[in-house]
Amino acid sequence: MAVKLRLQRYGSKKRPFYRLVAADSRQKRDGRYLEIIGTYNPTTEPAEVKIDAEKANKWLSEGAKPTDTVKNLFKTAGINKKEN
Repeated sequence: MAVKLRLQRYGSKKRPFYRLVAADSRQKRDGRYLEIIGTYNPTTEPAEVKIDAEKANKWLSEGAKPTDTVKNLFKTAGINKKEN
C-alpha cells in the first residue's frame, strides 16, 4: 500500500479548511484516511498551520510520500525527515 501525506478539504464554498492526513494513494481526496496528522487554515491572516511532528515523522520514516503542498507546510512548521 502506497501511503501519501496530503490535504483533505473541509469547509464551505470559498471558506476552505484542510486536514493533513495520511491516506492510501488510491483513495479519493476526501475519502478514507489512515490518520489525521494536523490542520491547515489558509483563510486566517497569517495562515494557521498545526502539525503533530511525532506523527508526521513516524509516517515519513515508514515511507509515506508528502505532496508538494504538504512539503511546503512541513517547511513552514519546521518538520524534517529524521533519520533513524
